[in-house]
Amino acid sequence: MTEKVVVLGAGYAGAGAIKSLEAQLDGEADVTWISDTDYHLVLHESHRCIRDPSVEEHVTVPVEAIKSPGTTFRQGEVVDVDADDRVVELADDSTVEFDYLLVAIGSRTAFFGIEGLEEYAHTLKSLDDALGIHDAVADAARDATQGDPAQVVVGGAGLSGIQTAGEIARYRDEHRAPIEIHLVEGLDEVMPNGDPELQGAIRKRLLERDVEIMCGEFIGEVDEDTVYVGDEEELAYDELIWTGGITGREAARELEVDKDERSHRINAEQDFQTTNERIFAIGDCALVDQPGDDPAPPTAQAAWQAAEVAGENLARAIRGRPLRTWTHEDMGTVVSVGDTAVAHDVSFMGVGAPIGTFGGFMAESLKKAIAAKWINSITGPRRAVKAWPEM
Repeated sequence: MTEKVVVLGAGYAGAGAIKSLEAQLDGEADVTWISDTDYHLVLHESHRCIRDPSVEEHVTVPVEAIKSPGTTFRQGEVVDVDADDRVVELADDSTVEFDYLLVAIGSRTAFFGIEGLEEYAHTLKSLDDALGIHDAVADAARDATQGDPAQVVVGGAGLSGIQTAGEIARYRDEHRAPIEIHLVEGLDEVMPNGDPELQGAIRKRLLERDVEIMCGEFIGEVDEDTVYVGDEEELAYDELIWTGGITGREAARELEVDKDERSHRINAEQDFQTTNERIFAIGDCALVDQPGDDPAPPTAQAAWQAAEVAGENLARAIRGRPLRTWTHEDMGTVVSVGDTAVAHDVSFMGVGAPIGTFGGFMAESLKKAIAAKWINSITGPRRAVKAWPEM
């Protein structure tokens, strides 16, 4: 009997795993791909839509341009997975049976119990989020004046927060819009836990773009017009964007495998297998074991790397062969700040950069090349070349 393999999610992990799985199986199993969107979003470039919504066509790739004709695609929201009966339930009450399941459904934004934050803040986890931030910022600017500018607060100065603040600054400058931008980080520096040289380079570029940086105090509460920072600071705002953390999605929360008690992200071994040998997990929804104390990071590059091995391991499981282990290789960091970029400790296509931290044309081109390389890997060069100028 032909085995049924189901892949959940169309992010980096899901899309990459589909390509790997198809190459490994070559029609040997029935493959079904399930996602709540019928496109893959190049999430690490979705912030470009905050400045210009027309970039949407370059950061979305239809699933039909990714998968082979032999793979069945089902669009729908996963609401439950019955691990015992091996059934995936969708929001429309339809079900999909599986023999092997790869969970790659990503994550949702964590609000850490901060009062008012979920109610009043925008998040950046989807295309609709990015387009919504554009509309909100544009509307706020239209209602403002140079004497009374719109106040935009970005909470969290990790990768997403930095890139969001930079893109809003770029929008402001292109449109001469009356906007003031505040980037708030509870830890002591932007890009927390990053190399000090990288932190300094990012801080410099943010300040050059008139982004006010507030570090060292956490957001404690939010109401409809004020962000309360630490014990004393109050920031009036017109729009608030929160990028401060991730947690597991509801479908992962209910799945009967071992999970982290706090975040509900799925615990997976170094071969991506969970406590159920038929269920594998990768990407942001998972805590994939690695050498040392920390799991694999919840980054795009980690998902790209994991996806290739995960697809192979599903094929190996079907054939009764030993599974491969995967170790994440950190290829460095590239961060865009509006129309500029900063690169740190990078290697690309196996070649390391001669300088530890750099910006300028080299960093900007590298940022484009990373996005283009990914798009090419899942759908081919034509779409990658077309996307290059907008990355």
